[in-house]
Amino acid sequence: MALPEQIINAYKAILREELLVAMGCTEPISIAYAAAIVRKAMGAKPERMMVELSGNIIKNVKSVIVPATGGLHGIEAAVSAGIIAAAPERKLEVLSALDAGDQNRILSFMEDCAFSVTEMHTIHPFDLRITGYAGTDFVSVRIQKNHTNVVRVEHNGIDITQQYLLAQEKAEEVRTDRSVLNVQDIVTFADEVDLEDLKPMLERQIEMNMAIAEEGIRGDWGASIGQVLYAGGKASLRDRARALAAAGSDARMSGCEMPVAIISGSGNQGMTASIPVVVYAREMGVDQDTLLRALLVSDLMTVHQKTGIGTLSAYCGAISAGCGAGCGIAYLNGGRFYEIAHTLVNSVAILSGTICDGAKPSCAAKIAMAVEAGIMGYEMMRSGHQFYAGDGIITKGVENTIYNVGKLARDGMTATDKEIIRIMLS
Repeated sequence: MALPEQIINAYKAILREELLVAMGCTEPISIAYAAAIVRKAMGAKPERMMVELSGNIIKNVKSVIVPATGGLHGIEAAVSAGIIAAAPERKLEVLSALDAGDQNRILSFMEDCAFSVTEMHTIHPFDLRITGYAGTDFVSVRIQKNHTNVVRVEHNGIDITQQYLLAQEKAEEVRTDRSVLNVQDIVTFADEVDLEDLKPMLERQIEMNMAIAEEGIRGDWGASIGQVLYAGGKASLRDRARALAAAGSDARMSGCEMPVAIISGSGNQGMTASIPVVVYAREMGVDQDTLLRALLVSDLMTVHQKTGIGTLSAYCGAISAGCGAGCGIAYLNGGRFYEIAHTLVNSVAILSGTICDGAKPSCAAKIAMAVEAGIMGYEMMRSGHQFYAGDGIITKGVENTIYNVGKLARDGMTATDKEIIRIMLS
């Protein structure tokens, strides 16, 4: 039965909201974006910066290299890079405004500016406020819930949000209700949707994410997890899919300046959901439209799982994306609702509960294992094996299992998240 038009439009809107482009790990880039707004609204470089961040943001910024900074990492580097870039109109590509000559300016700003960094006590896992001061002049920017959702800009206590963000109809982004997502409709949408207006986004996802994956294989990035798995091109199809996904993260976590197409607010998840599907599709020799439809399955299955988990949590988001990739691979092989539902249930049974301890080089290894879980989940289903209700958190019905995973990550791992942050900050 054909999907109602409102569901088709909602799914297209979700894809437009999710498949954004970012240069660098999205948490430090969000900080840089806020700092760039401070600089632009103030019209001068601040002399002092007050940085307030939710614990989950601190966790994801602490160890990752900020692109275009010459190898700098951490919160002060992200703020300083945004101040020097001063290009908030580029949003998550804000640091693409920098060139090699700006690296010394970033270092000078870090040395000259007084920084105060504190953990923000907030109900939102994603919450930040960046305030810059120059004499008696100050500008404050607050971003909540997702990486570009600017909720308030103040200049000397006066709300200038609307006059500053001219491109936004409203200060707070109104996002499509993700509760419309379910496995059956995702598969039907992938089968039936007219690809014409989705092609540019999906082809951009393929082009960008495969390019950084190939750079990760070529270059000396991070712990070179991708290179280890790739074995000079001698790896199996399964291991090539894992290797290229990991290689993209090797490069990205180590400051590579190539952009990626993100999903669920994460470049690592965007790469994990897409690269294995592309690798399998190319090996199988399927046509471009079949690849794009398989990508729709992987992308939307990733978002569907992440909806109950939240943007940031103690639960590693690469696991959701790896399971999504397994579903996309099942679709490439002719699987539809039954096969994809069983692939997902098998996959989440294998690695659910893997912790997120921040963005860093070891994310590449977690991505490799997440893709392995997705592929194993599919291969179990194909050979007639599956996990059943009562196997741990698995319950009858794929939607009920997805709900359980969300509850585990959102509610059950709250104390774990706090302990991870305490360990990292100590």
